[in-house]
Amino acid sequence: MAKRSVEVYIYGQKYVIRSESSEEYVKEVASLVDRKMREVAQRGSSVSTLNVAVLAALNIADELLKSSRDNEELLKRIKDQTERLDTILGSDAK
Repeated sequence: MAKRSVEVYIYGQKYVIRSESSEEYVKEVASLVDRKMREVAQRGSSVSTLNVAVLAALNIADELLKSSRDNEELLKRIKDQTERLDTILGSDAK
C-alpha cells in the first residue's frame, strides 16, 4: 500500500504524517493524542509542551498496557471455558 501524507493538528501544532493507514485513521490517532495532551494540560501546572507530551504519552501507554492485560485475561478465560466445554462434551459423547 502506498504511503500518503495527512495533515493533522496536535496541541495547536501542524504535523504532516506519512502513513499507509487511511486518512480517517491517522486523523483519529492524532485526535486522541491532541485530546490527551489537552487533558494533561488542564489538570496540571506544567507549561512545557514537552512535559505535557510526555505525560500524555504515559497516560496513553498506561491505557494500552491495561487494555492489553485485560485482553490477555479475557483470552485466558475463553481458553479455560473452551477446555471445560471440550471436557464436558467429550464426556457426554462417550
